[in-house]
Amino acid sequence: MKLATARLSRHAFAFVLAAALPLAAHADRMWLLPSTTELSGNDAWVTVDGAISDTVFAADHAALRLDGLTITAPDGSAVKEQNAITGRYRSVFDAQLPKDGTYRFSVQNRLLFASYKVGDERKRWRGNADAFAKEVPADAQDLQVTENDLRVETFVTRGKADTGALKPSGRGLELVADSHPNELVALTPANFRLMLDGKPAANVKVSVVPGGTRYRDNLDEMTIVTDASGKFAIRFPAPGAYWVGAQVRDDRTSVKQAKERRASYAATFEVLPQ
Repeated sequence: MKLATARLSRHAFAFVLAAALPLAAHADRMWLLPSTTELSGNDAWVTVDGAISDTVFAADHAALRLDGLTITAPDGSAVKEQNAITGRYRSVFDAQLPKDGTYRFSVQNRLLFASYKVGDERKRWRGNADAFAKEVPADAQDLQVTENDLRVETFVTRGKADTGALKPSGRGLELVADSHPNELVALTPANFRLMLDGKPAANVKVSVVPGGTRYRDNLDEMTIVTDASGKFAIRFPAPGAYWVGAQVRDDRTSVKQAKERRASYAATFEVLPQ
């Protein structure tokens, strides 16, 4: 069956939908959660979970697809994931960290989500710009296209922390960590910059949610707004794992049929006690 006429899988649709809705308007959040963010020794391994969930860091909705997974070593080289598996509610993979320094784990995808009519039947389609040109009819009726630029990240340090893997790419919505992401301490301000296509993302709302939401009545979400230079600071109230996310909308699309781009960023940070 052609992709253009196939229905989206539950996991694929959830992946697109999580990025397509405003952060404050829905419960689903995309995340990568490492088994540890700091380790040492020559035989250094980390296991990472990925999911889209209603409660932060509890895999209760859909697995995060690993199609766009990259692991960047401190020297900028790529590390290959191992033992990757995608189940119903989560994806899991291992990674061996061959040298000291900080590693960036990132799932990135630029996806088009389209719907259109063939006669009286509504069709749905998902894919990249190249596939869109080949698979979606040029004369499609009632064509509606949204572009979703997704980035989900976490960071792990073996031995001494460094910043070689933290350089921004200049594409989509990105976080520049002025405070090292593996050296965050509770009650101490951590400084970041939000960038969009390599330029400061001003006046953007950043959501900060501590893990363990299924065990408390309140979300305990903090909302911070970036300044004119994209800068913002987070004062994490307690040790633990935190989800940090933001989204912007603009018209910088890769295909003319898409009128809107939704660029989303989400990261997991571990915060240490004082």
